[in-house]
Amino acid sequence: MHVFDDLDHRLIAILREDGRAPVSKLATILGITRATVQKRIDRLLESGAVLGFTLRVRQDYDASAIRAVMLIEVTGRSTTAVIRTLRGLPELHALHTTNGGWDLIAEIRAASLSDFDRVLRQVRTIDGVLNSETSILLSSV
Repeated sequence: MHVFDDLDHRLIAILREDGRAPVSKLATILGITRATVQKRIDRLLESGAVLGFTLRVRQDYDASAIRAVMLIEVTGRSTTAVIRTLRGLPELHALHTTNGGWDLIAEIRAASLSDFDRVLRQVRTIDGVLNSETSILLSSV
């Protein structure tokens, strides 16, 4: 497991804001050489500490998208298997473990109500899913 130092934390913070930042820009911001930045990025990727780079879209970019939060209760010790299955759903935007009455919180994004309904049915039929409660997100403030 990779142990982060201050430079790793600063590099990751910058990449979270702009994952497409050129190595030369990262080096300037961090006050280190481009070779050091590239070496750090390679090490973070090779160790699995950084899984990759992604595109973030503004919440209101696609106003027609259906966004929701689904609270999921899992039976017994099936959490790992349920998580594995949920990760296979392209509409799953994020997945979180939690404590309390619910075991998982899924952030869902679907193109239409019919797609949203299909995703809900899929989640509810996963072996190990005992119960769920879903709230559609109306706006982000």
